[in-house]
Amino acid sequence: MPSTAAVSNCVGAGGAGAAGGGGAAANPGTSAGKSVNRTDLTTCMPGQVWDPKKHKCLQRHSGVLPDSDLTGYANALLKADRFEEAIDVLDLLDNPNTPRALNYRGYATRKLGRTDEGIGYYLRSVALDPAYPQVREYLGEAYVIEGKYDLAKDQLATIGKLCGTECEYYEDLAGALTKAHAL
Repeated sequence: MPSTAAVSNCVGAGGAGAAGGGGAAANPGTSAGKSVNRTDLTTCMPGQVWDPKKHKCLQRHSGVLPDSDLTGYANALLKADRFEEAIDVLDLLDNPNTPRALNYRGYATRKLGRTDEGIGYYLRSVALDPAYPQVREYLGEAYVIEGKYDLAKDQLATIGKLCGTECEYYEDLAGALTKAHAL
């Protein structure tokens, strides 16, 4: 975990929950020199990205970090409900057509209310990696939003085959279906 000094140019975003499974704990912090309890990657100010190797925030621009680090940071922004910023980070990728990047872009667009657009990204991710259970969970959740319960149940069945009925992706989609009174 970086020291307080290493993140003094960052601010706390906190937030629970979203892409990547598991919630991120709230992360209070300030830019006024007070102590920062850094527990996740969501503390850089808008326009910056977290460098996990240098343990500091950097100005966001193309080529600032490898795609894997940028994709990871986009996921951290999603967990903090910073969807537009996550899309901005994904726009910096040299290769935006990876299963993870497409999944995260789909999640962000869906959370911004553009469900059909999100489904398009999810389907592209599934085409690249049919055994990626998280994207199938999110695709199923998008289908629930649209009232396409049969398609959501198809994703649930596939997740069950991929990781069993005890994995978080299965449980989360089953919960969404149950909440919609469709399971």
